[in-house]
Amino acid sequence: MMRVAALLLAATAALGQVSPRARDLHRDALVFDAHVHVVNRQLYQGGSLGTRYTDGQFDLPRAREGGLDALFFTVFITEEYYPQHFETKQTLRLIDEAYRQIEANRGLIELARDASDLERITRAGRMAAVLDIEGGFDLDGDLGVLRVLHRLGVRSLQLPAHNWANNFADSCCAPAKWNGLSEHGRAVVREMNRLGIVINVSHGSDATIEQTIDLSTDPVLATHHGLRSFNDIPRNMPDRILKKLAAKGGVIGFHIGNEFHNRRMFEWRTKHAGRPFWDTSDVARKVAALGIAEIDKLVARRFPMVGVPAPDEVKFGVDGWLAVVERATALVGEDHVMLGSDFDGGPTLPLGMRDVRDLPLLTAGMLRRGWSEQRIRKFLGVNLLRVFRRVTEKPR
Repeated sequence: MMRVAALLLAATAALGQVSPRARDLHRDALVFDAHVHVVNRQLYQGGSLGTRYTDGQFDLPRAREGGLDALFFTVFITEEYYPQHFETKQTLRLIDEAYRQIEANRGLIELARDASDLERITRAGRMAAVLDIEGGFDLDGDLGVLRVLHRLGVRSLQLPAHNWANNFADSCCAPAKWNGLSEHGRAVVREMNRLGIVINVSHGSDATIEQTIDLSTDPVLATHHGLRSFNDIPRNMPDRILKKLAAKGGVIGFHIGNEFHNRRMFEWRTKHAGRPFWDTSDVARKVAALGIAEIDKLVARRFPMVGVPAPDEVKFGVDGWLAVVERATALVGEDHVMLGSDFDGGPTLPLGMRDVRDLPLLTAGMLRRGWSEQRIRKFLGVNLLRVFRRVTEKPR
């Protein structure tokens, strides 16, 4: 499948980092990212996704330059909205902003509700946006709310409430309430299967992820994850669960941040922050007396979310990141790995990468490390498209 009109990164090419073969392959492949933060910035600060920003990691002009064809267009409901149950209102506000931004930039991007939509949109030279929710859409997992979100075009949804406990599925990074899924959590999984919403288990506890894989009749995605064998933190996946995910047809997406896979960088960041990056234990105290407008002001300062200014000597480059993907591929095969960058979600990018413009560096690195073109295409988009098609286009 041809990607959208391909303006590849001229500056990088001029430096000789992206060979003609890599440029051509990247241009021709479907580049489909499983996790990109999009409109939180615009909700709080105004402006357009169609503007080329000088900060942050993502906007539509830079995405085109980086050869991006399709993305899980992720709206992020942060933990500050949870204690007073503002999470569903925040979900709807962000979906409204997503629609406004897509409409304002309709020459560049269009909402895709299924795989056929996605293929039609990319053939027409536009980016395809799959509306995706990260965080708590409703802490109680109300099935009526879930059905409304489906009608609004949501086609991917995170089961746990980010790094917070919800009332039906445990998170990786908060005390367990259910030892995985509650009985209602099981009902949420079944309803997502029935509706045709992709289940995203990233940020889930090990028990949540395993139980969801066992229960779901559709393949499950971990859209932006890492391997615990590289960095032993609860946000990463142990090998045994990765094997289970793949055995049921699922795919793991690899977060592009150093913090996930590079233990040295993780320890540097934790030391300087005084806590690991997922720690939200003080959120409830901070927002206890705040209304939603005041919470907006508090949260707005975080966007765009980018990495931290760590010294180069603690970071790895593209090859270090690709070594993680290769380890997963050795475990479960090339059909079960994909890109899940988390651009503008806070990653400290590999050395040499500035933002979404530099996606061709990944393709160049894969070729340099001896990956076949078929394997590269699978990683860049074919594997994610396969699962997206399976979930959204199955007979009802």
